[in-house]
Amino acid sequence: MRVIAGKAKGHRLKMPKGTPTRPATDLVKGAIFSILETTASDWARVLDLFSGSGALGIEALSRGADWVDFVEQEPRCCSIIRQNLEKTRLSAQAHIYCCSVAKAISFLEEEYSIILMDPPYSDSSIGSLVRQLATSKLVGGESIVVVTHSPHLPLNSTYATLHALKERRHGDSCIIVYQKEGKP
Repeated sequence: MRVIAGKAKGHRLKMPKGTPTRPATDLVKGAIFSILETTASDWARVLDLFSGSGALGIEALSRGADWVDFVEQEPRCCSIIRQNLEKTRLSAQAHIYCCSVAKAISFLEEEYSIILMDPPYSDSSIGSLVRQLATSKLVGGESIVVVTHSPHLPLNSTYATLHALKERRHGDSCIIVYQKEGKP
């Protein structure tokens, strides 16, 4: 795993061993950020849910995001995220919340420009978490929500006020980009 673009390009990232973490491949990560470059105009605040190694949030920081909040419930992964942020010299632009995604959605107060959600592909509760996120104060009118998932566990095109803008498939990974209804 490495950072594929931006100021931290080429830095190799540590991966947690012995956890159910499934990191996004460089192909999927590249596809996510290619989509974001054409749909997201604001990169001020990014939320990386199910962070794992922190690869997606670190990629966002490397590409110019001002701030990233990482949410990961596995303590070993939280330690790896911290190490990867230090290695890429991006620690000053980030905070790590070592808790469940559902808990973080319930207590975080900020509206985010971009929300990245790369959950375990076997987790069948992802739809309910996207619904919880959609009705939270974390998603504003201009927020872009990107969710990766398995093609074997499809997601809806609409959750509360979130509506799918784009859907792409890369191998065994699907990427859905959501935004609030009524936005271009």
